[in-house]
Order: sequence, then C-alpha cells, then structure tokens
Amino acid sequence: MRRTALIALDSIADGGFAETEAAIDGDAESVILYRQGHEVRAWLNICPHAGRRLDWAPGQFLKSREGLLVCAAHGASFELAQGECVGGPCRGEALRAVAVEVRDGQVWLASA
Repeated sequence: MRRTALIALDSIADGGFAETEAAIDGDAESVILYRQGHEVRAWLNICPHAGRRLDWAPGQFLKSREGLLVCAAHGASFELAQGECVGGPCRGEALRAVAVEVRDGQVWLASA
C-alpha cells in the first residue's frame, strides 16, 4: 500500500478544518480534514444531499455551536465522529470517509 502525504498536522488548528486535494480512486477530489488533538478524520468535500461542496469558500467550513460541520449550501449538519448527517435535507446519510493516518507530523492518505 502506497501512502501520500496530504498536509502537515500543525497546519490544521486543533478543533478546526482544512481542505486539500487528493487522488481518490484515480480522480482528483477535494478532501475535508478535521483535527482533534493528534487525530484527524477525513471525508470527501461533497454533501450527500445535492453533491455540492460543503465549504462556503475554498477551505472555509462552517462549524455550529454544537460542534457540527454545516453544509454552506443547504444547511445540512454532520457530526464529526462518523460524518453522519444529523440535521437538514440528508438526515441519516453520511459523508464519504477517506482513510488517513497521522505519522511523523504529517497527515497521510492511504491508497492502494
């Protein structure tokens, strides 16, 4: 399995988001990264409701007071543990997870 470095861990604020581009299944995709301490979760930057990007401007994401990721287009709200939609037009659906790991101060994409 080949690994690709995406971003330095320190360039993502703790409790914050970053956006990067990565090759997923051979296609260039926008990926959301969410950092919590030394752990990073990642999802494709695509809302399951209408297939639009979640950011309101490139790399700029909305986070509610309740700690949910909010789609800028239609207000769908996603919890940050599994990316499940807990409010809005796609309730019960989920963001598509992207496998990443943190190693040597970098966030790495796992790819086949």
